[in-house]
Amino acid sequence: MDNLTHSLAGWVLAETGLKRRTRKGLAALVLAANMPDIDVFLGWVPWLPLATHRGFTHGLLGGVVVMPPILAGLLWLLDRWQLSRGTSFRSGLSMHFGWLLALCYLGAITHPLLDWQNTYAVQLMSPWNARWYHNDALFIIDPWIWLTLGLGIWLSRRRAKRSGPHDGRPAILAALVVVIYIAGNGVISQWARQAPAAGPPFANPERAFASPPPLAFWKRDVVWLEKGRVGRAQYNVFADHSELARQASLMPNNLADPIVRQAMHGDPEVEKFLRWSVMTTANVEPEACSAIVTFGDARFSVLPTRGNFTESTRVPLRRPGCP
Repeated sequence: MDNLTHSLAGWVLAETGLKRRTRKGLAALVLAANMPDIDVFLGWVPWLPLATHRGFTHGLLGGVVVMPPILAGLLWLLDRWQLSRGTSFRSGLSMHFGWLLALCYLGAITHPLLDWQNTYAVQLMSPWNARWYHNDALFIIDPWIWLTLGLGIWLSRRRAKRSGPHDGRPAILAALVVVIYIAGNGVISQWARQAPAAGPPFANPERAFASPPPLAFWKRDVVWLEKGRVGRAQYNVFADHSELARQASLMPNNLADPIVRQAMHGDPEVEKFLRWSVMTTANVEPEACSAIVTFGDARFSVLPTRGNFTESTRVPLRRPGCP
């Protein structure tokens, strides 16, 4: 999910009253909710799980167990430094390291749980295995979640000024509404992934994704892989989908092409792309003595930003007259 959503998730938890448990409680929840995305700056490190976006820092070990104590320690040191400079805190709260650590853990766990909801997927079990987990419940940016959490935060802060700082009921309600919304979207995505097999020609997908659009949460862009071909169709929970597979567009993924197989090895950027891509497709553009092979991912092949989800390499061809 986008970082605004992650920030709102941490903030709404804070407004339930948790930020009053310790000084820097709000900072702990918001920063912890964003902390796993530090991996976007670590693509250069030699350890593959850490260099992989949505890898180790998003997993149950790295993101949920290892990183929260580090953040809690840094916030505690910042607080000690501020006290040494004579800083006064308007909140009047005292520092409780146990609560600070607990809030860092709570904020941190929201991040992989939210990222698990979209088709980009997350390696929850990194570094033990590189499997990508996805629930397909949300688009990577969901304005309905922005609106619900933002409204809950605003109402809680407004009520706190009138009724005292302990009235976090609007934030609690907003968080519950979002949980129900995500659960309902997960059910719709499960139906959508099963829809290709609901009628003729009885598709039997090896892998399927059901991506929701940003606003129309009752629709899905269903993409599946079967026998080297990629199927794509539109799912609408209110429409008849008994012949979804028959209406689908089926295209070969071209991964059996010898030129494509050759292109998969030798280029570090291609190999990095393939470690992430789970619905890989390839396009071959032959030239005189070489071919340009462009790898893509069927999950994102129809987005306006699909160029961000491709990687190309040049492969030499063995032909008469070619060096």
